[in-house]
Amino acid sequence: MTEKYYFDTSIWLDFFEDRNEPNLPKGEWAHRLFNKIIENNDQIIYSDNTLYELKMLGYSEYEFDALLLPFKTILIYVQSTEKQISRAKDLSLKRNLPKRDALHALIARDNKSTLITLDKHFHRMGDIIKAQRPQDLI
Repeated sequence: MTEKYYFDTSIWLDFFEDRNEPNLPKGEWAHRLFNKIIENNDQIIYSDNTLYELKMLGYSEYEFDALLLPFKTILIYVQSTEKQISRAKDLSLKRNLPKRDALHALIARDNKSTLITLDKHFHRMGDIIKAQRPQDLI
């Protein structure tokens, strides 16, 4: 059965920029997980929320598309809904979380995908979705 994964924006940055630190090879983990997903014919979901965050960090949608062009067969784009956005605002206030991270969690859950992140605050949403670290899946 095809698995679906949803990368939070930091994982995309690790992948694009090959961000590695001493004893924390985040870029390597992102690349290895991406390759495993390709080998298994699984899918990666990305959203308007991801594109917005990348845009705020200086990436254009054109750059994002160009970087992922060779992988289009495994990618699925989804648009966040008004209900998800409203719920994310509520979760953000109640659990002291970044609103866009709450939205990532809701999008991943609603699309029945595994949320991939290294951010620890996603654990405060364990009742919504179980977040996985890339190194645990490779």
